[in-house]
Amino acid sequence: MSSTTNSGTASRTPVQLVAVVVSVVFLLVGVLGFIPGITTDYDRLTFAGHHSMAMLLGVFAVSVLHNLVHLAFGVAGLLLARTPAGARGYLIGGGAVYLVLWVYGLAIDHGSAANFVPVNSADNWLHLGLGVGMAVLGFALLPRQRDVIRP
Repeated sequence: MSSTTNSGTASRTPVQLVAVVVSVVFLLVGVLGFIPGITTDYDRLTFAGHHSMAMLLGVFAVSVLHNLVHLAFGVAGLLLARTPAGARGYLIGGGAVYLVLWVYGLAIDHGSAANFVPVNSADNWLHLGLGVGMAVLGFALLPRQRDVIRP
């Protein structure tokens, strides 16, 4: 039996669909970080570092590097979402990366050179939510034992 729908597109598992949605959100955030007005103090956007005073939606610290990381994370997610295992790895691994970023953001002095991405308190809370949310979705969408075909 074919794994295509009537429209000719390949069917996707729930974990693949969730990974695609998360990836598209990262792409959107990466693009929005480059749009004046949506990013406040856009004229103060720097490539990297805590001196970038640009704020996505007036809340989240961004820099060119920060925006490029979001875009790269979105592209990686779309590529990994082509398979269920890749999608699951993206969600669980990406969740782990964001939890590490959360801890990093808590540990560094936001006014120091260590804050090269840059991050602020709002970013830290967002990274915690993303980390937990992505990991939970990755684990929650694991195939159930009865869904696994055994020889």
